[in-house]
Amino acid sequence: MLLHVHPLNPQARALETIAGSLRDGGIIIYPTDTIYGLGCDIFQHKAVERICRIKHIDPAKAQLSFICYDLSDLSRYAKSIDTPLYRLLKSHLPGPYTFILPASKEVPRILKSKKDTIGLRIPANHIAREIVHTLGHPILSTSLPGDMVEEYTDPDLIYANFGNQVDIVVDGGPGGMVASTVIDCTTGELRLVRQGLGPWPEPVI
Repeated sequence: MLLHVHPLNPQARALETIAGSLRDGGIIIYPTDTIYGLGCDIFQHKAVERICRIKHIDPAKAQLSFICYDLSDLSRYAKSIDTPLYRLLKSHLPGPYTFILPASKEVPRILKSKKDTIGLRIPANHIAREIVHTLGHPILSTSLPGDMVEEYTDPDLIYANFGNQVDIVVDGGPGGMVASTVIDCTTGELRLVRQGLGPWPEPVI
């Protein structure tokens, strides 16, 4: 299904359709503040495995992340966030960043790295955040397979390429071509893992 959703005022009915599909183990492609993402309900184990098959990656080795609605979710899914780190996160989120943080026990095992960490995002995108809000908990966030980034900006082309592999392609308008900036916050120092759309560096906290 190709589902058109207003980028600034997402329709409640559309959001319920998307959330219902996610609750049933569905997979979606959806807009963020960077590139279009491939996602599912983080608590639907089989859906996570299905995404890994689409991307031809091993769930045990994949560096998976997920999208939260706001910073209040961080206390549930991440641990060891002190005041300076919280202030840093608050100053950058919502925004085009993925922060690698120590994972709490609430994070499904399939999403944790071997180091018990998880990548968390709060994108500055109404559709992505409202999907999470309607669902009631985070959704997986990973890039589409392949290297044809130009084609991943057009929802119609995305649907033509992946419509038979996912349940819903959420059309929220043209997407970006640059992924999020990834920052590792687990070692006591901030380490740039990937330079993306979000500007960096920042001072060490």
